[in-house]
Amino acid sequence: MTEGTLDLPSAEAAVVSPLGVKLFAQEGVMGVFFGADFITVTKAEDVHWAVLKPAILGVIMEHFVTHQPLLYGTEVAQDTPEDDDPIVAQIKELLDDRIRPAVAMDGGDIVFDRFEDGVLYVRMQGACAGCPSSSATLKAGIENMLRHYVPEVQEVRAVER
Repeated sequence: MTEGTLDLPSAEAAVVSPLGVKLFAQEGVMGVFFGADFITVTKAEDVHWAVLKPAILGVIMEHFVTHQPLLYGTEVAQDTPEDDDPIVAQIKELLDDRIRPAVAMDGGDIVFDRFEDGVLYVRMQGACAGCPSSSATLKAGIENMLRHYVPEVQEVRAVER
């Protein structure tokens, strides 16, 4: 991805990406997430990585060696520039500059959803979506940092897609 990220939570969502379609064709693939310089594949619990990993690596290598596009001529949805109030602008800046890079190191992403009545709603994507430790990270790390820099933030909650 040259900009942003792309979360493909199902085979139906993957139709925008030839690589996404091929990855979901592998038995046991439950989700695909494209980051700036990484791909996160989520597997079914009953599938073993030792079986799935060679097939996934083969699909990825073949895709890029044959110079196929990542997306079928569609743009990845990005936050649209808007006249955010100063609090929302500060929240987005902290998310982009300090929090997203750390979350990306674990194969995921965090996306601003909305800010209402002191509560920041975010979407966890990639490896962070549904990860048991993501709720602890959200509360202990992300919420504490945001509350420190933006006193108006009283709580951070994850929302589902």
